[in-house]
Amino acid sequence: GRARAGVFEDPARGAELRARVKGDREVLAGVEGLARATRESLLGGPKTLADVDLPCECHEVLDKGSSAVLDEIEALAHRVASSILRGEGFGFDVPSRTNQNQLYVPELDRIVLKDSRSLRKFGNRSEVRKVVIMTRIMELVHQLCARDITATKRDLFYSDVKLFRKQDESDHALEDVTCMLGCTRCSLHVVASEKGLVVGRVRYREAGDEIDCTKMGIGGKAIPSNVAKCVGFESDAKFILLVEKDAAFQRLSEDRFYNRFPCIIVTGKGQPDVATRQFLRKMREELQIPVLGLVDSDPYGLKILSVYMSGSKNMSFDSSNLTTPDIKWLGVRPSDLDRFHLPAQCRLEMTEKDIQMGKKLLEEDFIKSNPRWCEELELMLQTKEKAEISIARRQPSRVVFSVKEPTSSSLPAKAMAWTRKSIVPHLSSSCLKQASIEASSVTSALIMKGSPRLSTSGRTRRSSASSW
Repeated sequence: GRARAGVFEDPARGAELRARVKGDREVLAGVEGLARATRESLLGGPKTLADVDLPCECHEVLDKGSSAVLDEIEALAHRVASSILRGEGFGFDVPSRTNQNQLYVPELDRIVLKDSRSLRKFGNRSEVRKVVIMTRIMELVHQLCARDITATKRDLFYSDVKLFRKQDESDHALEDVTCMLGCTRCSLHVVASEKGLVVGRVRYREAGDEIDCTKMGIGGKAIPSNVAKCVGFESDAKFILLVEKDAAFQRLSEDRFYNRFPCIIVTGKGQPDVATRQFLRKMREELQIPVLGLVDSDPYGLKILSVYMSGSKNMSFDSSNLTTPDIKWLGVRPSDLDRFHLPAQCRLEMTEKDIQMGKKLLEEDFIKSNPRWCEELELMLQTKEKAEISIARRQPSRVVFSVKEPTSSSLPAKAMAWTRKSIVPHLSSSCLKQASIEASSVTSALIMKGSPRLSTSGRTRRSSASSW
């Protein structure tokens, strides 16, 4: 109730927040410390499976050229034809991508695929359809590689709708083919539609064109499906800000947040696609700057952050190309709700589905490896409260505006009197000042190493350097 109503109920809390908030220089000094640690961790290049002593064999894919992919498909077709001529029928030896065949490697901080396989036989009634779809996918991929052209997953689906029926089926078969041939999906000349966005202080070349992400408007630059065409990254940014949702990205971009805190802002618009994950990893390796993650304070936000960091089980065979290790969890953390006195109207009750997801995450090895993440997740399940990073956008107290008392010419006398009596007292300068402090401390923040605290100058204003 009133205990959680925030700084609006207790002005003393506003003074507390003001004392806690750090200045811009102090924030950037802390980020520079993270940058030094990032550069040190990248000395000698990223670790690979060859650098780790594993208890079992693991399966990873590699980037291959068109000719290598064509050779793989043609060799497989030759083996299939020989098997049929011997009267043995045919099938595909496909790496298993079940949960039991996944392995989390703490030294690499990512999920990898163990080398367990299953044989899919054309003569098996329960598997014949999958075998046919995989065969058709390889035929289409062979055509793409032979002609050296690229298609989207959607194009692939529409090339034989009657066979595939649903795009999920063609997508799943494509991943099986990718894993079986031992190459990345881009090597097959198949990409997904553009989804992610980037804006801020970075320049690079894309297929020969110069791209300056400070001159892409407030909507940002779409991350291309084929990240391999992005080369020559240049930047004076101190960090990369990874944002879960498009709404928060648009607000930060509109406020030119990257001018106040030199940074690059990236979003995958929720669950990230392959291209966004590849782009983030490539920028971090080439620019050698830290990545700070801003996600919702709920189990799904933490799940999305873990996909960027440790990879997904569905694509674990390609985790070496898709994961960005050591992302710092900027917020919103469950402990932030009370630390920054978030009002009750900004908090949501967790659903049963949220709670189940939270408990499931606590059982994952990549969560157990980080004690602080476990603490935050346990606190979330204990309070059964969640919050979204867009709370500052929705709350009227956080929208920057000027409060002026209406004049008699603009409102009838009765309406004017009611406004004086009912509204203006609640929008006093003291209240607005405290609201501004709270908005700044919660939304325009940067984390210190090992601490989720946020930092701004304590003011919000509409300008190119305004806080979110």
